Amino acid sequence: MAAFLVAGLALGGCASTDKDDVVVPDEPAEKIYNEGLTLLRKNDPQAAAKRFEDIDRLHPYSEWARKALLMNTFANYEAGNYDDAISSGKRYLAMHPGSQDAAYAQYLVASALYENIPDITRDQRKTQQALDALQDVVNRYPDSEYAATARRKIEVARDQLAGKEMMIGRYYLKQNNFTGAINRFKTVVTKYQTTRQTEEALMRLTEAYMALGVVNEAQTSAAVLGYNYPDSTWYKQAHKLVQSRGLEPQENKSSWISRAFSGGRS
Repeated sequence: MAAFLVAGLALGGCASTDKDDVVVPDEPAEKIYNEGLTLLRKNDPQAAAKRFEDIDRLHPYSEWARKALLMNTFANYEAGNYDDAISSGKRYLAMHPGSQDAAYAQYLVASALYENIPDITRDQRKTQQALDALQDVVNRYPDSEYAATARRKIEVARDQLAGKEMMIGRYYLKQNNFTGAINRFKTVVTKYQTTRQTEEALMRLTEAYMALGVVNEAQTSAAVLGYNYPDSTWYKQAHKLVQSRGLEPQENKSSWISRAFSGGRS
């Protein structure tokens, strides 16, 4: 980043004398940019974002405008203005897709979307948007310094989506809508298998299949649960549920549940 330029730069004759005018029409872009950096160092990202916006208005075709647009994205992110950060970051990517800072811009957009993830009881479209944007960071810039952090955030977003499926599935179970519940738990097992929700999903599948009288699938889900998570409290519950019918967990390798876990085991 450029060093801060101290006061003393001459301003042209069209400078405003109105105290309410923050922007001087012919104020040099570099001066404005460095004032923005100084405000960031003073932990005032809100004011910094405004200064970077000034460059975009006054010097829209300069190299400073490109730099300022990225810094505006960062400043808005730091200020918690996530929608503004998303907007300016996407604009940067549209205008400068080949820039060496494109990876950082994509990461800032994804991180701002991530910060907008709603409570699990609400619609999760924003969570999916965050997940998609984070995956773009990993896919497009796998060797960048941002990819590792993006992967960690991806796991959190995936767990959130899986948690939403579990919440709906549990509701269906209580309503005795066992087919609807199975479909939700199946999504967790097949699409979000690496999340922490999978153990409970397998137990709930055991519960739902037992309620429907589809005993072989219930035995399979319990067996797969025990194989992959032998110390899980969810496995203890599934095992107990199967035993209550005089049965034991037993894997049917032709079951979709078995195939979902590496195609079954020999």
